[in-house]
Amino acid sequence: MEVMNKKKVNSSRRMGGMITMPFIFANEICEKLAVVGFGANMVIYLTNELHLPLTKAANTLTNFGGTASLTPLIGAFIADTFAGRFWTITVASIIYQIGMIILTLSAILPQLRPPSCKDDEYCKEANSSQLAILYVSLLLTALGSGGIRPCVVAFGADQFDENDPNQKTQIWKFFNWYYFSMGFSMLVAVTVIVYIQDNIGWGVGFGVPTIAMLISIVVFIFGYPLYRNLDPAGSPFTRLVQVCVAAYKKRKLDMVNDTNLLYQNQELDADISTAGKLVHTKQMKFLDRAAIVTEEDNPKYPNLWRLNTVHRVEELKSIIRMGPIWASGIILITAYAQQSTFSIQQAKTMDRHLINSLEIPAASMTVFTLITMLCTIALYDRVFVPIARKFTGLDRGISFLSRMGIGFFISVLATLVAGFIEVKRKNVASTYGLVDKPKSIVPISVFWLVPQYCLHGIAEAFMSIGHLEFFYDQTPESMKSTATALFWTSISAGNYLSTFLVSLVHKFTSGPTRTNWLPDNNLNKGRLEYFYWLITILQVVNLIYYLFCARLYTFKPIQMDKTENLETKKDGIELVNNV
Repeated sequence: MEVMNKKKVNSSRRMGGMITMPFIFANEICEKLAVVGFGANMVIYLTNELHLPLTKAANTLTNFGGTASLTPLIGAFIADTFAGRFWTITVASIIYQIGMIILTLSAILPQLRPPSCKDDEYCKEANSSQLAILYVSLLLTALGSGGIRPCVVAFGADQFDENDPNQKTQIWKFFNWYYFSMGFSMLVAVTVIVYIQDNIGWGVGFGVPTIAMLISIVVFIFGYPLYRNLDPAGSPFTRLVQVCVAAYKKRKLDMVNDTNLLYQNQELDADISTAGKLVHTKQMKFLDRAAIVTEEDNPKYPNLWRLNTVHRVEELKSIIRMGPIWASGIILITAYAQQSTFSIQQAKTMDRHLINSLEIPAASMTVFTLITMLCTIALYDRVFVPIARKFTGLDRGISFLSRMGIGFFISVLATLVAGFIEVKRKNVASTYGLVDKPKSIVPISVFWLVPQYCLHGIAEAFMSIGHLEFFYDQTPESMKSTATALFWTSISAGNYLSTFLVSLVHKFTSGPTRTNWLPDNNLNKGRLEYFYWLITILQVVNLIYYLFCARLYTFKPIQMDKTENLETKKDGIELVNNV
């Protein structure tokens, strides 16, 4: 069986490699153009076209973002269990396409949105049926995202063989350039697509991303003969539950003194350990009971609800150990989420003229985040990594934990600066007597917002890519789609936390004797800077928590061909020391 498995892997190596990257990146560029083309300006669409209050619109978007980032758990389960990544991506893309078509039609057909109104008129909010159309379209796109997001990155990384030293280094470059291509498409979306939405119409503005999504599906399917398609190894979640159940059933057993006596079965684990076998670690010893062989067990044909191999026990340990690092990414996403809501509303009140005849759309301010992120990624890969490699000896320059830590620190600066910029904006509004005129343009350049956008871009280039590398590297090999899903679930939790904070602050700071920090209709009377600084304080606490978790983190050790592969363990020591 081992020989058959090796033949299967060797034959799959004839496919994949760099030749598949144009198809995968073309798919990602078109798909991200569609996703961001929909989302970048959505808060303006909800408030101006559907006439939703600002806090309701902001919470609608963050709830949608949270749901779209939670559904990858479902997509990862389907991909890793039976469908495989290629077919999961394909079917999910079609579902996403249907959602986009519905939303585009709702922007074109007048009966699917409330009547337009002038500035001095009462604006009728969208009714329940019109909102239902919106929510159905958003739900379909969220379900589609659930199949695309956890699989695209893992599918791209699948095209490189981790056992080939030359291709292994290409995997980490792939992560950087994957994010670069994604950032490039987002850059086009927040400039070209947003300009079309603001100046030509929402029907065309939504129609272009819909067509881009269709192109991405066609291009992705066209590359099928070249892909390195790995067969799914069965449900990873079932294996995790089996370990828990087996450990619980044997909870009263004494631990063995010699860990070599714990159950091993190379043939049973062959399909889930082609890149190496996980070896025993000393943490969470209570789970080791799942690998104790008793008289009731049949080692040759084990009942996996009573007896599991060390490799399977270590899979569960790896996932549990990743939990604290996973949680540290939540608050950064909460900070980043404000760029698509309150920061856009800030920009909408400011002077956005480049020249007298050219005005920047408020949603296009994200371009500064994206340009900064792209430049940071390029400099990181081409300049920083070669220099850092000379000092650290790591192929990737610095550890992904160090990279994440730098991103966390810069994100703290971003929200701190954002608060001071809001103070400046409101002072100008007060000076010109515009506090009670929420729809008047405050005579302050929108470029005052550039520092906070740029700092968010640098933070994302460090933290988000580091976070993604961390999940892919530390997740067991049979759970690579799950790894990306974990990355997206942290984004989901960050969006939901943003919704919770906005609702909480809006509720407890409103009242006849208090100033609402986040008013629905007039930012000039609010205290948005206090909200930014609240997030800053939370991020400082989170940074301290992250440094503590990184110091204590244990990296997964892998054994290959009966010889322990110390590369990961060595990197782990370097990573912790560099944090």
